[in-house]
Amino acid sequence: MELLNMRIRRPFSWTIFYVAALAGCALFFFPAFVIRPFRYQAPRALTVAMALRHISPWGTIAALAVCLAMAFVLWESDNWLRKIVIAIVLVPVVFSTVMSRLNYFEWMFHPIKSAEFESEAASKLESGEMIMAVRFGSDARAYPIREMAYHHLLNDIVGGIPVTVTY
Repeated sequence: MELLNMRIRRPFSWTIFYVAALAGCALFFFPAFVIRPFRYQAPRALTVAMALRHISPWGTIAALAVCLAMAFVLWESDNWLRKIVIAIVLVPVVFSTVMSRLNYFEWMFHPIKSAEFESEAASKLESGEMIMAVRFGSDARAYPIREMAYHHLLNDIVGGIPVTVTY
């Protein structure tokens, strides 16, 4: 009878382990994949990504706890290959749990410390490239949208007046 319970319980434990691992990874990777610059972000996908990003700190802890509990149950197997699989599956779950607590968007979108400008003739802008322009008196600046999309913020002085350019 005990052997029958073990045969039923073991596949069920593996299923719970894999489902929890998949959920824990999805809570981090789906928002990280959807919320990216220069990619189309469908409104529905963005809504789901923002909702997942909001619940991911606690959701990934719950998923990791379930994975660890199931790993503890499954670890008693004598098969070393299964133990390696458990360890390999736990790595992205732990990674997702840690990353869901970090603001990795700051790594992508950070202020430009000091702007460097080129003359119009020396610039490598394509003719159809979008820019933001600021002009005070005879002093004018152009900020490429391509660059501003990564940084979102630039402090500058145009015509002697401090400005903050944002996109």
